[in-house]
Amino acid sequence: MSDARDEGATGPAVVLLSGGLDSVTVLAIARAAGHDVYALSFRYGQRHALELQCAARQAERFGARAHELVDLSHLGRLVASATALVEGSALSVPKDRDPSGAGAAAEHASEIPVTYVPARNTLFLSYALAWAETLGARDIWIGVNALDYSGYPDCRPAFIDAFARMANLATRVGVEGEGDAVRIRTPLIDLPKSGIIARGVELGVNYADTVSCYDPSADEPDQRRAWPLACGRCDSCQLRRKGFAEAGVEDPTRYVAG
Repeated sequence: MSDARDEGATGPAVVLLSGGLDSVTVLAIARAAGHDVYALSFRYGQRHALELQCAARQAERFGARAHELVDLSHLGRLVASATALVEGSALSVPKDRDPSGAGAAAEHASEIPVTYVPARNTLFLSYALAWAETLGARDIWIGVNALDYSGYPDCRPAFIDAFARMANLATRVGVEGEGDAVRIRTPLIDLPKSGIIARGVELGVNYADTVSCYDPSADEPDQRRAWPLACGRCDSCQLRRKGFAEAGVEDPTRYVAG
């Protein structure tokens, strides 16, 4: 039902595209596999909404057939008291933590970090499922990673497998079709950040135009044309910087001065 390694299927596919390093790499992988890509992004009140500008540019760069931006801004209001990752939250994005602890394997994480957004991937995959069934697409691609990430429960292989089983029970194509009608593609799920970057470089990904930072700022006042400036201090920035170093690739990320 879910398959992290089978990249050989063609035809239409829905790719969840945040504008971050991982999701843009997945977009490139799906295109390289021969899919007609339909990119799906979400505005959910995230602090790092600059990523959506990156997503739009990357969807165009990789020739997506369509790029839909879904407004889920009400989600941010609903979960603001439980996550630091949305605007209006009184919680702070953790910064300057020990980078050796920032990338603890999710399977063994004892505490869910404050940057986890409740039900985010469940909602995103549900929207992707609806669009995929409408398009006649069998494949949904998502850039979850359970190895070198922050311990989010909805990035684990167990969650992806459970969602895939549900998808094949809950859809017309799943009930009327033969075999697994819907597949959740997770090509990055067991790769370290350095491996993700190396794969993306092979496929020509412009990582300067991606956002990993949880608390970025714009390099110019016009948000519609802004490129990201990363804080360099949050867990995600530290993981990204470490990934480029370990991959032996120059880090193109632009950081806030000072």
